[in-house]
Amino acid sequence: MALINKIRERSGIAVVVIAASLILFIVGGDILGSQALFGNNQNVGEIAGETISYKDFQLKLDQARQAFEAQSGRAATEPEQQSLREQVWNQYIIDYAYKKEYDALGLKVSSDELVDMVQGNNVSPAVQQSFTNPQTGVFDKTQVISYLKNLKNLPVEQQQAWENFEKSLAQDRLRQKYENLLRAGSYVTRAEAEKEYQAQTAKASLRYLYVPYYSVVDTTIKVTDSQLQDYLAKHKDEYKGFDSRTIQYVTFPIIATKEDSVEMYNKIKELARGLATATSDSTYARVNSDVPTKLYWSYSDMPDQLKSAVKSFIPGSVNGPYREGNTYFIYKYGGTKIDTAYTARASHILIRTQGTSDSAKAEARTKAADLLKQLQGGANFEQLATANSADPGSAQRGGDLGFFSEGAMVKPFNDAVFAMSGTGLIGRLIESDFGFHIIKVTEPKTNVLYKIAAIGKTMTPSQATRDAIYAKADQFSIESKSKSAFDENVKKDKGLLVQTANRIPESATNVNTIQNAREIVRWAFNDDTKTDQVSPVFETDEQYVVAILTGKSSKDSPSINDFRDELTLKVRNEVKAEQITKKLSGIQGGTLEAIAQKYGAGALVEAANEISLATGFLTSAGLDPIALGKGFGLKAGKKSKVFTGENGVFIMEKVSDTPAPAIADYSMYKANLQSKNLQASYLLNEAIRENAKVVDNRAKFF
Repeated sequence: MALINKIRERSGIAVVVIAASLILFIVGGDILGSQALFGNNQNVGEIAGETISYKDFQLKLDQARQAFEAQSGRAATEPEQQSLREQVWNQYIIDYAYKKEYDALGLKVSSDELVDMVQGNNVSPAVQQSFTNPQTGVFDKTQVISYLKNLKNLPVEQQQAWENFEKSLAQDRLRQKYENLLRAGSYVTRAEAEKEYQAQTAKASLRYLYVPYYSVVDTTIKVTDSQLQDYLAKHKDEYKGFDSRTIQYVTFPIIATKEDSVEMYNKIKELARGLATATSDSTYARVNSDVPTKLYWSYSDMPDQLKSAVKSFIPGSVNGPYREGNTYFIYKYGGTKIDTAYTARASHILIRTQGTSDSAKAEARTKAADLLKQLQGGANFEQLATANSADPGSAQRGGDLGFFSEGAMVKPFNDAVFAMSGTGLIGRLIESDFGFHIIKVTEPKTNVLYKIAAIGKTMTPSQATRDAIYAKADQFSIESKSKSAFDENVKKDKGLLVQTANRIPESATNVNTIQNAREIVRWAFNDDTKTDQVSPVFETDEQYVVAILTGKSSKDSPSINDFRDELTLKVRNEVKAEQITKKLSGIQGGTLEAIAQKYGAGALVEAANEISLATGFLTSAGLDPIALGKGFGLKAGKKSKVFTGENGVFIMEKVSDTPAPAIADYSMYKANLQSKNLQASYLLNEAIRENAKVVDNRAKFF
């Protein structure tokens, strides 16, 4: 009723909106033309000066989705559609940004080269993977040729998929050529290789006084916005802005009520009566069950409650309800029949020998035999399994493997279990490819099948419950016209908890733990949504959400609020460094220990012996390249002035150094530096994208 009244209250507005919509629909083609009224806002993005229209992007996306669904035989899920959108977008980047680079260098993949990659002497690994026999693991080129000969007889979607596959092969080859050119143009000099050798081989022993920043209590340092702004201005290249939103929100879970429980109970009773009198109990159960169930159950298939109860069932009886999570089951028992396959339940202790030497295998056998002897003497199987079994999955459960069908386990294990007619410890070790097993059969083998028609009904909130919760959320939204009103209304309802989602990117699909939250994100990024504005009610994952926009950041104008925590840490440490340096500068005379004693709490004196510049590590300061550089730059027996490192303030003293021996060949170090150029592929991608000045507006449409 609450929803109906709300619709009635707003019916006047609705009539106006509908009338306006009809007018626009009738004359829209003439009035709007080329979107003259609302402006041309239908561009998904821009890459290297090329505009990508929504229509063109959607067409390519539809083709990709159709190809995916034709190959998978099902509709694409939302995460898969998101992945397809990313693939289509990356293809645009290749077509527009990379292609210009390739064309400028004259790079091409000829038709002959492509044929060679698909069915020639140099078949692409991607093709080999697609046409490798899963049984033999051998690539068969004749399968490729046969497939291509039959390609014209395949559905259009598969033909398109192959065309796209070949296109991706050519693009991958072009990128390889481009990256190879880049690597070939990179050269490591002898001087660079010698410097690398020195950094890795020369050693030094250092002593140092270190006062870490954390020794000064944070609350004693007051950081102002003016200081943060000054720091950001000096380091603007380090803090790139980006578009984001920060929101606070409350959730109203859609949970079943007592009334829903009563309704469910009455429904279950009604279904039980229907199941009892149904002429085809299996059909009746299938039509009325919320979850799929089978008609014939082995004991191993049954949930625990059914296992406990089934032996007391009388043929023709309807039993239950039994609860499994939020689902209630009733069962009509139709007796038993004999199956051809057996099931059993067992526990084991595995002493692994797989991949070990003969001597290790002998030790494993001795250990397993000793454990078996302990069990035969009355030791607790579960305790020994937990402490000794090399099968972590079952060891956590005291060795329990649960129920399994005949043939499911490795043959020696399977034969031992199903050769036993009862339960208990098998009195010998069972050896398999994995190792030695000590086995205890906990449920005897059986091939009895139980005929049980089952109906499972899942407890869900009724529409009346959903409406009531929605009305509560909607009332909260209406009454929260400002941040102060939002906060006040939260205080009034003890069941509400305010949560914060910081710096949400425009492309986000989730908000903290809320899945499928695109509508919330799009609302937050809407140009009409202002700071401190409260949202309408959103429905996501069985809960209603009301949010308030508390912050915005822009890539074009980064502010201190975008990086407040990081900037505060940096500025606070700068202030700490000034205080520590000032105090130390007045007491530099004498030994490091004497200076530390005069400084007082927080000053540490430590040593680092025989360390290299490349891999040196300081005990408390960790990896501090500034401190290492200062230390290695000193002459033996000399002490540095006070200086600021990465995480604190130092005075370094070099005790001794061991120069690197002279060598004639630096090729190993040259090769080591050259190998670091393997990251060129990543850096190249970043450079091309940056140079293409990519503008991505997809989040406004999807």
